[in-house]
Amino acid sequence: MDVIGIGNAIVDVICKVDETFLAQNKLKKGTMKLVEDNEFKNLLTSLKIEETISGGSVANTVVGLAQLGNKVGFIGKVNHDALGMKYEEGLKNENVRYFYSPKQELLSTGTCLILITPDSERTMCTYLGTAGRISERDINIDAIKKSKITLLEGYLWDKGDPQKAFELALKHSNKKAMSLSDQFCVERHKENFTDLVKNHLDIVFSNEQEINHLVGSNSINDVIHFAKKLNKLIVVTRSDKGSLAIFKNEVFECASKKNLKLVDLTGAGDLFAAGFLNGYLKTQDIKSCLHEGTNLASQVIQILGARLETKNN
Repeated sequence: MDVIGIGNAIVDVICKVDETFLAQNKLKKGTMKLVEDNEFKNLLTSLKIEETISGGSVANTVVGLAQLGNKVGFIGKVNHDALGMKYEEGLKNENVRYFYSPKQELLSTGTCLILITPDSERTMCTYLGTAGRISERDINIDAIKKSKITLLEGYLWDKGDPQKAFELALKHSNKKAMSLSDQFCVERHKENFTDLVKNHLDIVFSNEQEINHLVGSNSINDVIHFAKKLNKLIVVTRSDKGSLAIFKNEVFECASKKNLKLVDLTGAGDLFAAGFLNGYLKTQDIKSCLHEGTNLASQVIQILGARLETKNN
């Protein structure tokens, strides 16, 4: 395969809310909060569900790559319940090979409540469920060895067992890529993430807030200085300021697209990574890869949810 993704297998539940809802529930806009099952259900009681779809950060990227014609797979843990079956079906419908056999688990399939405010920003409340219990026993080493790139997400570090799965995947991967996932995720695991970026990964995807937290600075120049010291490809999205990539001593930049009709920012970074990796797999130059990522991200933020429409859907 071209890419195998390993991440939290999460069913996205998308709802529209106003700013008051976030304030009343003490939610910080634009971030992801881990919640327990009862809190998740309480939040959902007063909301209207707009859409339910199989998601998760890396899964979104992998689906985007499949839609662009790449051969891809995904490893993520679900329960053998209604949501788990929906999750597996959703990936297979997008031509993603699913390297996991659902079985009866103690916890239900993971779910993410995605709250969309009128400014199109998304705030997430995630009940990891059994997704957070992925372990080294769930990792298909043969599939990883046969993939050009293994793509991981920082969220995998939020529970104990997934860290072991993460480390096993790194050990057997050819080229290693990772998304930093969320600024608070970076804060929770800063020491580990710094070690991964410096010593283990080949490609890192991050937005500006996430990389700032990792570097400990609000200056993009400090980020560039940090990245130039590494023999890695560091890719940073900067919202309306575009995106950039740092590789060795070179910096490549791409402007953002203007005059877009924003609907929902969910999946912008995930689809940016899909576009970038699509160009990378085709051995395009880095600036062209940034343009491909920008094009895909600009498409997904003009629709609801993190999946682009295809002729098959």
